[in-house]
Amino acid sequence: MELMSQMSLLSTLRERLQLLLPRRYRTPRHPVVSVMRLSGPIGAIMPLRTGLAMASVAPMLERAFSVPGAQAVALVINSPGGSAAQSHLIFRRIRACADEKNLPVFAFVEDAAASGGYMIACAADEIFADPTSIVGSIGVVSASFGFDRLIERLGVERRVHTAGSNKAMLDPFQPEKPEDVERLKDLQRRIHEVFVGLVRSRRGGKLDEANGDLFSGAFWVGAEALNLGLVDGLGDIRAILRQRFGEKVQLRMIEPARPSLLGRLMGRRHASSSLVDPAEMLGAVEERAAWSRLGL
Repeated sequence: MELMSQMSLLSTLRERLQLLLPRRYRTPRHPVVSVMRLSGPIGAIMPLRTGLAMASVAPMLERAFSVPGAQAVALVINSPGGSAAQSHLIFRRIRACADEKNLPVFAFVEDAAASGGYMIACAADEIFADPTSIVGSIGVVSASFGFDRLIERLGVERRVHTAGSNKAMLDPFQPEKPEDVERLKDLQRRIHEVFVGLVRSRRGGKLDEANGDLFSGAFWVGAEALNLGLVDGLGDIRAILRQRFGEKVQLRMIEPARPSLLGRLMGRRHASSSLVDPAEMLGAVEERAAWSRLGL
């Protein structure tokens, strides 16, 4: 009896000491799931173009998979795609962290998980979407402009000097060459093969491969994606995780690291500048075009 009394006293003392610790160091009383938001196009990030890149996502992943007592990691994805390399790097890092920490990963699609966004979603053990989410676009696309006729009309002479016969391949200020287009298509085919192989390895027998459009770059709404095996269910993060871990599950949001004071000051200086980098403007237009391609 005395032993039980002592154990009860120690338990009470331990609980009170826990309250003195910062929240992130306390032993959780209820199931905990780390939650990360992965939003925007995938690739180069500039002041006028936010998005996803390995450099910004990796630190968040490390924190998400290191939350004390976490029983899973949830990814909230909202991306039209972008860089194949950055998408693949993020996919591989998620899988590496999941295997290292032995934690299940759930992906929840908001507006879209298309192209590279869907590649990242495939890092999850289970994927969920809203019935109106856009899912799929398993393909590769390259887009540019041709200005050769414009500069000819303006009387502008294009001068390019290279060491290497293919160094100026697909120069938008020169007429397009069939051999350059063929080379580009070969590169796209190889990237597409990696993408298709990744989806097949992660989704396995769930896919309806009888559908000839599955790997064509087509995309579907969530309900159709479920029938095709691209997602595992329909629902939102709160409802699904409560079903899995109970009504008292705690969703621990993993926020991006705040920029340093110098970074914030530089950002304000850039925002107040009257000069706008044309490359950043073009990046912002490309971002809008990526969403518009999905009807969003």
